[in-house]
Amino acid sequence: MTRKKMLNSQVKRLLSGVSGHGQQHLLEVEADLLQTTFLLGEAIEKLGTSFFALHAAVSAQQLEVDLLLKNNEIKQVDSGASVRLNALQKEITQHINSAVTGLQFQDLTGQLLARTVRRIVGLREVLNTLGVGVDDMPPDSAGEDIIALLNGINKNLDDQSSELKKLLRKAVHQHDMDCGDIELF
Repeated sequence: MTRKKMLNSQVKRLLSGVSGHGQQHLLEVEADLLQTTFLLGEAIEKLGTSFFALHAAVSAQQLEVDLLLKNNEIKQVDSGASVRLNALQKEITQHINSAVTGLQFQDLTGQLLARTVRRIVGLREVLNTLGVGVDDMPPDSAGEDIIALLNGINKNLDDQSSELKKLLRKAVHQHDMDCGDIELF
């Protein structure tokens, strides 16, 4: 095999390998992210339902305690106990509301995961560019033909990468779960 044919063969093998292996790995990452998104949504929905049920039960319990205190059916409860019970009820309500607020950040997480999936799809398309046109190159192509092919691939990679950056340049700037820090897209 001549040196030119060996170079041509190695370039084709390299570009096809990078393209094929990269696409396969990105497909698996994309599937994992989509499954993570689904599981996160399911978990958040169940947690939200549980917190609301817990809040309803605690509120119903507090109404019963208030009714007992009002009707003096618990005669040994002093006014300090009543105040402490009310304070506890308010504290529980505050904690449950904080938990529910935290669950609402699932939307931000979902947006980040969706953006990551879009980036992976775009990167997969960029990698696909490496394999395009390589198979059409005859085995005995001249060095100039290989250089022209590589220049074309580089240009396509640059163009697709720029398009991907434009598409995904906006970001979620939320770094924690505190209220008031949301800066979306």
